[in-house]
Amino acid sequence: MAERTNPITPAGFAALRERYEQLFAVDRPAVVEIVHWAAGNGDRSENGDYIYGRQKLRAIDRELGQLSKKMKAAQVLDPSKQADQSRIFFGACVTIVDIDDVERTITIVGDDEADASNGRIGWNAPLSRALRGARVGDVKTVHLPTGPKEWEILAIGYPLGE
Repeated sequence: MAERTNPITPAGFAALRERYEQLFAVDRPAVVEIVHWAAGNGDRSENGDYIYGRQKLRAIDRELGQLSKKMKAAQVLDPSKQADQSRIFFGACVTIVDIDDVERTITIVGDDEADASNGRIGWNAPLSRALRGARVGDVKTVHLPTGPKEWEILAIGYPLGE
């Protein structure tokens, strides 16, 4: 089975890398130092610093592994370089309206940088999949757990390049 690519914006990739560097260069060495100190205090079976430190170290290593996988699978795409800015593709900032005239502005980003409460919708979210390739004026149906919902595309924009 081929591994799925993971589109991500340059800012999203930088955030993943920053988190990885923080864990690897700062957090992990600090915990290793505590575990090393605690291990020298004798009986490890009832040594809270040692036990908690080992658990924390495992959690950090697990997160480092996950971040490493995400960064290897990541395909950094700069939305400002999108050739056809009249249609919805990765990185588009889209204003949509539903049948009740409720407007919503969303930005389609990588799944690892999605934050629905701030209008950042993951590339593989149902709403993003339904809107892909649409133009201003198109009406798209999104199949949600509560049932189908129609959205009309009012505006499409892409960020300016740096």
